[in-house]
Amino acid sequence: MTKAMISYDRAVSLVSARLPEGLALLLLRVALAGVFWRSGRTKVVEGSWLRIDPGTYDLFKSEFSGLPLDPSIAVPLTTFAEHVFPMLLLLGLATRFSAGALLVMTLVIQIFVFPDAWWPVHSLWAAMAAVLIVRGGGLLSLDALALKWRGR
Repeated sequence: MTKAMISYDRAVSLVSARLPEGLALLLLRVALAGVFWRSGRTKVVEGSWLRIDPGTYDLFKSEFSGLPLDPSIAVPLTTFAEHVFPMLLLLGLATRFSAGALLVMTLVIQIFVFPDAWWPVHSLWAAMAAVLIVRGGGLLSLDALALKWRGR
């Protein structure tokens, strides 16, 4: 084995350790959560926690009219999901479930609302969610703490 190969193997071992992976997964959780959180905040009255802005219903009737749900159902469902799942991701709690829910939302948006946005926007969201579904929240998550408490 050459010196370069040994150095490369050491570097891979270092960045593949639990802490660097946990930091990378935390960054990924923050990035994906940020996308949906910011979108959710546009649907509520400024300064309120979850009071839906009446204009959001008009937006869903016009711009998002391709959705298979009536705005009276889609607006509260979307607003709730865009607040709860990002918060869970930030905490690293129910990470796989939350990322799965955001992946489903991404696919619904892609199929029914903005079908021309797969590349580069929705493909990135889907990739981020897929990594979190496969890898979980990582070392720096409440999921990891819960596993530790359960003795795993």
